Amino acid sequence: MAQSRNALMLFSKPPIPGFVKTRLTIERGGFLTPEQAANFFHRSLFDVAELAMQAIARLRQMNEDERATDPEAPERTYDFFISTTPMENVDRMRKLFEDAGAWPEKINYLCDTGASFDEHFDDAFGQLFTRGYDNVVAIGGDLPTMPRSHIINAFKWLDYFTVTDKLGWGFVEAPCQECGVSVIGQTKSTPIDSKGVYYNLSGRPALDAYTEEIKAHDVPVAFLMPVADVDEAGDLAHALSCLRAMDLSSKWDTDMYVSRRVLEWADAMHIVSVTPPNENHDPRQYVDEGHEPTE
Repeated sequence: MAQSRNALMLFSKPPIPGFVKTRLTIERGGFLTPEQAANFFHRSLFDVAELAMQAIARLRQMNEDERATDPEAPERTYDFFISTTPMENVDRMRKLFEDAGAWPEKINYLCDTGASFDEHFDDAFGQLFTRGYDNVVAIGGDLPTMPRSHIINAFKWLDYFTVTDKLGWGFVEAPCQECGVSVIGQTKSTPIDSKGVYYNLSGRPALDAYTEEIKAHDVPVAFLMPVADVDEAGDLAHALSCLRAMDLSSKWDTDMYVSRRVLEWADAMHIVSVTPPNENHDPRQYVDEGHEPTE
């Protein structure tokens, strides 16, 4: 019986004040203290981990249903990993999640290494492929509006590429709001790495860097819709507006995941999203009345 081993990796730092989300802090042009910024990230990290585990459970159930209909279908396994660095932060991350109580999935931990973000990212992927995983999908902890469907579809696309592409190559990506990436996934044989993608001096965005690599190696690719990460105050305002709208929508769309830890934190902090008043009036009354504006 064919088997497919899949790993979902949450690539993240632990929520240490002054170490994470510093652009949200007053010192870097934001409005939070380092402790408040870390608290936000702590909650976002847990929300993203929870939705990721729910996605894994659904993928596992989908495979059971598939094999019940077709006994020849591959058995697909799914494991959840958190990758961070250095080793003392692995211990911090493990304690953080253990202190929170039981989680629906086993959490495996990696210590990624390297001289730059690019090298750390590639090292984490390499460790998982060395362990025998066929497909790896990576996400970050600062994506509180991430839909479960992105994770599910990322793995489904990699399965599809493995079956349909003669080389077994495949890549899947979702951008963030600023030409970066929020989801990355690839098969073990995909000849793409992150060298020069994140750590570059030319100003080339990460999404464009991956696009160039994909074109250069003629790799099949799937594109998922953007998911905004949270780095600056404007990003947080956008995320909170979306989450409040999602929370209201979830009364009818009961399958929607809402990052409630983040929402509870924002409500307790009395944080609201604001925008400058719009005084640029479009003279729509002339269009509605069928008249052209006069000088």
